[in-house]
Amino acid sequence: MRPSGRSPDMMREIEMIPGFNAHAEGSCLVKFGQTHVLVTASVEEKVPPFMRGKGEGWVTAEYGMLPRSTHTRSSREAAKGKQSGRTQEIQRLIGRSLRAVTNLKALGERQIVIDCDVLQADGGTRTAAISGAWVALRMALDKINAVTPFETDPLPLQVAAVSCGVYEGTPVLDLDYPEDSTAHTDGNFVLTSSGHLVEVQATAEGDIFDEETLLRLLRLARMGCDAIFAKQRAATGR
Repeated sequence: MRPSGRSPDMMREIEMIPGFNAHAEGSCLVKFGQTHVLVTASVEEKVPPFMRGKGEGWVTAEYGMLPRSTHTRSSREAAKGKQSGRTQEIQRLIGRSLRAVTNLKALGERQIVIDCDVLQADGGTRTAAISGAWVALRMALDKINAVTPFETDPLPLQVAAVSCGVYEGTPVLDLDYPEDSTAHTDGNFVLTSSGHLVEVQATAEGDIFDEETLLRLLRLARMGCDAIFAKQRAATGR
């Protein structure tokens, strides 16, 4: 039995509240159980220097955890003067995941910056951030399109992410913190709505695992992402 009482293939309750921020071109408050992440998408009519003259746009992301998003207060990274390796790794993952489903040429020479702020953490903050970021990005693009229509939709596919792992010898879907902190195998899966893989992060935290276990985790991830895709479509009216 999982600490939450869920079956091995059961997600936490997912909630996506679009337009949560009144100022951003796109925004979404995403909740995976007790993990809550506020995601905003900001449109800039320019591209980074390394993209200038290419006739393409860019999508990038920043990620951070609020001081009391966990059981004890952590100092703001801005106060420390540098980002942790974990923060840099996660925000690069979010950016890669979104660019994997974005037609940068169709986007034109503009940049969209995705900000992911963890309000409350209970495991799976990066996967919740990626899943909510797609909603914020979709809303921002729709806002651009309403003024200057795109010739081609820059976001033809959805992308979502979910964690899976081996807890007490059983592969389980969507780990919360009590499971994540003691899992023998921990993995994050990023998938597109076409069924393709963007990224897989799987680590033996305790016991090593075999190919069949990895495939079982992937099957669980596909089930979880299908549920997330449905929530994304409901949130954006797609």
